Amino acid sequence: MTALVQAFNRATGTHIDAEGLTTVALFCCIGLLASLCMMRYGLDFGSF
Repeated sequence: MTALVQAFNRATGTHIDAEGLTTVALFCCIGLLASLCMMRYGLDFGSF
């Protein structure tokens, strides 16, 4: 993750905080995993 951020910083000339990106990526992965588990076991929250 750090290598990607450093490469992006060098390419664009901007500074991005890697900790914030790591936190966002972690929450996205957790949400994706939860969605896949719910889909796998047939849980449907469409009626709410």
